Amino acid sequence: MTQTQQTATTCLLVDDHPAILASVATFLRDEGIDVVATARTGAEALRALELHSIDVAVLDQRLPDMTGVELARATAGIRPETAVLLYTGFSESALVQEALDAGVCGVVLKDAPLTDLPRAIALVAQGGSYLDPVLGGALAGTAADAPRLTPRERDVLRLLSTGQTNKEIGAQLFLSPETVRTHVHKAVVRLGVRNRTEAVAKGLREGLIA
Repeated sequence: MTQTQQTATTCLLVDDHPAILASVATFLRDEGIDVVATARTGAEALRALELHSIDVAVLDQRLPDMTGVELARATAGIRPETAVLLYTGFSESALVQEALDAGVCGVVLKDAPLTDLPRAIALVAQGGSYLDPVLGGALAGTAADAPRLTPRERDVLRLLSTGQTNKEIGAQLFLSPETVRTHVHKAVVRLGVRNRTEAVAKGLREGLIA
């Protein structure tokens, strides 16, 4: 066995566009990364994660059955040792923050040079993190002016923005309705607004939630 074979990083690549999936998989293999599985949906990706030992999962954000962030959360439940990279065409700071809250190790923009992707994969496979320089600048600009919310407060506000009740939110986040109410109250105070509706509106307006 060669040194390259011994140290090759195993990778799952998930994208719903067949042409992108095929071309990126070929490029990564040419770069010495072992793409052991590809998938076009979240469900296919989860089956691949159950079947293979994967060092890094590279996930598109927009999939037919779930988002990349939702798939990242599911990946943590199936393969907590697998590092996750979000490979996306969306550069909104709120999406990046949501991805980081979900445990994603890095975000690579599809507009970036393709050579950035294997570098990011190698970095997160070694336990590091990667953030596209464009996104790093956007987050820095947002952080300078925006109020600070905890990851859990952002999770609660995101679910509130979809019209869910405290009980429904608690069931998703494994919290009691009373704990959800506490997080909502703290978010309202931090954002300097009067109620949960204004908290959601401000969170969306300022890019704190997506």
